[in-house]
Amino acid sequence: MDEDKALYPPVDPFSAGLRGCCPRCGQGKLFDGLLKVKPACASCGLDYSFADSGDGPVVFVLLIVGFIVVGAALWMEVNVNPPLWVHFLLWIPLVIVLGLGLTRILKGLLIALQYRNNARPGEIDRG
Repeated sequence: MDEDKALYPPVDPFSAGLRGCCPRCGQGKLFDGLLKVKPACASCGLDYSFADSGDGPVVFVLLIVGFIVVGAALWMEVNVNPPLWVHFLLWIPLVIVLGLGLTRILKGLLIALQYRNNARPGEIDRG
């Protein structure tokens, strides 16, 4: 990682992660499709094999989306009292769109922070 600092200026991990860009150069794309991480950066050649976000982003997405959708559905039920099909029509697509969008953003952010902090999955710092 020391040679990275000499060749590439530091990239803000929050900016790179939220945009889905390479955490080293900030130019190449991190994702191949919606949620699949590419094998390497097309711009700088960084090997993304270190990138393992695990279940971290999904836990936060479940909490955030659940809070938003359940709160909105309860408010709507109490104040408007629509038929059940209206709930299905509104909340199922919202959960899917918010869930996938936030998962991509948080996965990119977590991978960028892993790179920035030189964190490797499965390693424990006993220092």
